[in-house]
Parts: sequence; structure tokens; C-alpha cells
Amino acid sequence: MKMVEAGSLKFYQFKQLAEYNELRHGVFARQGGASAPPFAGLNVSHGLGDPESNVEANRRRILQTIGGDAIAFLHQVHGDRIYIIDDLNSNLAGDRNGGLKTPEADGVVSSCVDLVLGIQVADCQPVLLFDPVQRIVANIHAGWRGSVVNIAGHTVAAMEASFGCQAKHIRAGVGPSLGPCCAEFKHFRSELPETFWQYKDSRDRFDFWQISVDQLSVAGLKRENIEIGGLCTRCNTDRFFSYRGEKQTGRFAAVIGLK
Repeated sequence: MKMVEAGSLKFYQFKQLAEYNELRHGVFARQGGASAPPFAGLNVSHGLGDPESNVEANRRRILQTIGGDAIAFLHQVHGDRIYIIDDLNSNLAGDRNGGLKTPEADGVVSSCVDLVLGIQVADCQPVLLFDPVQRIVANIHAGWRGSVVNIAGHTVAAMEASFGCQAKHIRAGVGPSLGPCCAEFKHFRSELPETFWQYKDSRDRFDFWQISVDQLSVAGLKRENIEIGGLCTRCNTDRFFSYRGEKQTGRFAAVIGLK
């Protein structure tokens, strides 16, 4: 991934996705926000103890930096629901996130220009998808529970069913998250399906980056169109929030949208 500095904010971009001029995207580092410790500084999540005014200010800074008319976040529940946005007025009426409601889902797919899709994470994987043929974007919150229910595969299927996308055209970026160096699961036998055990090392650490690559490949994506960011959040708490590394902490944003 390449790092971009924009004033006091920093964000990371996938090399493949950055090649498309009609696309805006970024995984934002924690620096430069309005929040105080332990949420310092660019926390985008409500309900953690950070004043709501700080969270909203941080979300506005991200939108101002990345561009677009509005930013939509999800109420993430570690499930497999995919929210489809094909009409900004009918899909996102409400009064949060700058006038947008917050759907309960862990994946979101959109055809709307100048709408930015946001995912909030602190060890879970943000997975950004783009179909340059149909001009469709998607954003995924994939924690270990999301991986178990194959949220990535469900999102690809939703892009195909709702917008006529073909998986072979889709580009994907697996963002900063808990890496195979730190994703230890002592109780994996009760938490993770046996099909995941092949991704485990001798110290019960799992490679969820590779799990996502394989799930996207099974869904039809070409492996050469899948980019892994390769940044472990627990190993880089100076750049990203990490629940495993810090316990009480904020959530950073991964965003994608059409210009």
C-alpha cells in the first residue's frame, strides 16, 4: 500500500485501486483527529465513550479529505447482511452521518456517485471492492465471525445479483488488520470451522488475510486482482487502532466511493 498525506491526516491506498481515476478510496491512519486518548485521534466509531461531537468531526474530516457529498457508515454486527444502495434518497433517508441513516449490516454495495462507503475497524479486515466495468463499489467489515459466515463471498454475490457484476472483473483490497503474526486463537476448535484450521501455524495463529483471498477467489475473483495490504494493526498501533493491542481504543475508517 502507498501512504498519502493530506494535511494532518494520513491514509493508505491500494496500488491497483489507485489506478482508477473514477474511484476514491483510502484506509485512514489514526493521526490527525479530534479525539483524545484512549481514542486519539481519528476515531470514527460511536458507542465507545468518545464524545459524539468528536466522532462526527472526525467523519467530516475524512469526507473533506477524500471528497464526495456524503459518507455512509454501517451499524456493524459481525453478520452476513449486505446493504444495497442504488438510490441515495430512498436508501439512506435519516438523520445521522450528515443526514444519512446507519443500516445494520457488515457489507455495503453502491452504484451512487459521490457517496463514500465507510467501514470502521480495529483489527477486523476492511475489504474494498470495485467493478470497473459496471462501476460498482463495495465495502466489507470482516472480523473472524464475518470470515466464518463468508461475508466476502456474500458481498460479491450481492454485486452480481443487484448490479450485474461479473466477479472476474472485480478488484479487491484487503486492508490493515490483525495479521498472521498476531491472530492467535487459543479456542479455535470451538470458534472456527475445521476448514479454517489449515491456515493455522504451530502457535495457533491464523492467516485471515489468506482466508479472505481464498474466499474471494472461490467467489470468482482472479487472484491477480486481489491485493493484500500486509499491515498488521497490532504491530502498528502507532498508525492504527488495535483492540488486541490496546483493548480500549478507537476505530479507524476504510472508505471507498465513486467520483
